[in-house]
Amino acid sequence: MARPVWSGALSLGLVTVPVELYPAVADHTIHFHQFERGTSDRIRNRRVNERTGDEVTQDEIVKGYDLGSGDHVLVEPDELDEIAPERSRRIDIEQFVELDEIDPWFYDRTYWLKPAKEDFAKAYGLLLQAMDRSEKAGVAKFVLRGKEYLCAVRAGEDVMVLNTLHFVADLRKPKDVMGGLPSLPKPRPKELDMALSLVDEMTAPWKPDDYRDEYSERVEKLIKAKKQGKEIAHEEEPEPSADVVDLFEALSRSVKNRKGGSKEAKKPAKKKGSDLEDLSKSDLDKLAREQGVKGRSKMTRAQLEKALKAS
Repeated sequence: MARPVWSGALSLGLVTVPVELYPAVADHTIHFHQFERGTSDRIRNRRVNERTGDEVTQDEIVKGYDLGSGDHVLVEPDELDEIAPERSRRIDIEQFVELDEIDPWFYDRTYWLKPAKEDFAKAYGLLLQAMDRSEKAGVAKFVLRGKEYLCAVRAGEDVMVLNTLHFVADLRKPKDVMGGLPSLPKPRPKELDMALSLVDEMTAPWKPDDYRDEYSERVEKLIKAKKQGKEIAHEEEPEPSADVVDLFEALSRSVKNRKGGSKEAKKPAKKKGSDLEDLSKSDLDKLAREQGVKGRSKMTRAQLEKALKAS
């Protein structure tokens, strides 16, 4: 079993639950050591004093903030811990927001939160069920490994999920990165309708198991072949895409190809009442668009069902 990366307390008003934080994502990247070509000599990275050339252990290293002109302010790790002693051990939920209001742009890493003690399972379960029923996330801040994080605590997989979020100050606007936004001509109505038809034809339930890291699989295959002294055949590069001359024609052909191929991504049947509960949220969105439900983009699943029943 994995060890928690953080332990403390989750606080909501006067309710406090001791919790432990576990990584929800495992790094499956294939890692390599470095060697000097033509030898079996490892290349290693070491922490070295640039003046003396001597190697320095981790416990002899302090942090330094660059003031410019070669001057630094030195700060001990303990000093950083002391300026945020409470927040480093608490996740205080400050407010709740609709999950759909958090743009994916803000999401960073995902963790599981579990009660640290069985004595608090009842309070933990109550908060978990409340979050699940409301489809809301609690917004909080906490300190992990010397850094303060904004986070969203929500329900998922029968356990609380904590997503660290980027602060607004960390996000870069497109125009700031690209030096200007592209000039986009307004599409013709029939082109837009055909593009929407293509999106509908390509819409299917989200099945994450259908996607895998094919590059890592190829690297593993390469390593296995080299270990056995074999050569691996390289796949041919795909043919370059032809330039689009008639956008509407290209979209029309794409829609026809999709209709003649997979039958999985079809429009959901128009359902009422309890049948709506069997549809995914994307299917409910699609039905709402077909029926002209206003404000659907900001609705939760429960609100979509209610609006469709009333339409």
